[in-house]
Amino acid sequence: MNGACRGINKKVCVVFGGSSGIGKAICKELAKRGGKVIAVGRDGKKALETVQLLCHTSQRQNHASFSCDVTNYSSVEATISQIEATAGDINVLVNAAGVNKDGLLLRAKLNDIDNIVSTNLLGSMYSCKAVLKSMIKRRQGSIVNIGSVVGLKGNTGQSIYSASKSGLVGFTTSLAKEVASKGVQVNLVAPGLVESKMTADLINSESDKGASYRSLVPLKRFGKATEIAHGVCFLVQSSYITGQVLVIDGGLQLVL
Repeated sequence: MNGACRGINKKVCVVFGGSSGIGKAICKELAKRGGKVIAVGRDGKKALETVQLLCHTSQRQNHASFSCDVTNYSSVEATISQIEATAGDINVLVNAAGVNKDGLLLRAKLNDIDNIVSTNLLGSMYSCKAVLKSMIKRRQGSIVNIGSVVGLKGNTGQSIYSASKSGLVGFTTSLAKEVASKGVQVNLVAPGLVESKMTADLINSESDKGASYRSLVPLKRFGKATEIAHGVCFLVQSSYITGQVLVIDGGLQLVL
């Protein structure tokens, strides 16, 4: 199969959180399959670096980047408007922006609670709200939110993160019901332990904790960001899937 896959080729694909980790891997995979990728990140410099990489490694050269604070609706709305004005109608929206700070709820700072929930949950709501009017008008669009297996099963020391990702599941399934008749599909990918900057301390392969977590996963290894990206592309290319949670966790949810 060549790089231009049906369902993604020539489509405008916007990835919030596209400057690093899973989001960056999703950008690369969408570009590989012929998509016109718009990487959006709070750090505009890193988002630009993602796009420069895409232009170097893919046949398409008209990828673009934007800086945006997903916790601010005005910023999100303005970014979506700029993208539509410069790149055209948005066909695919991926919400991969996310933050975490492990710790017991009793010791959590209110600023951290607000940041986690605002970024992980409200940010996805904001971007969906900003892009839906155009998608509904055209009766076409695919939205994929990035959740977490922790949002399905919970985990000690991650009550805030779990709540934000669990809320994203409810939001995804409810929104899917709202817009299915309008031709818009909404799904969620729930990764398990994936090698990324966010999980580096947790799953360091040289640490005892890392070895412990690896042994916990039934497939006995951590996931790779590219494997999550493949799942996202599967959902984007599917014409008859909506309101679903695709778990990509090496079987971790089976033992939690």
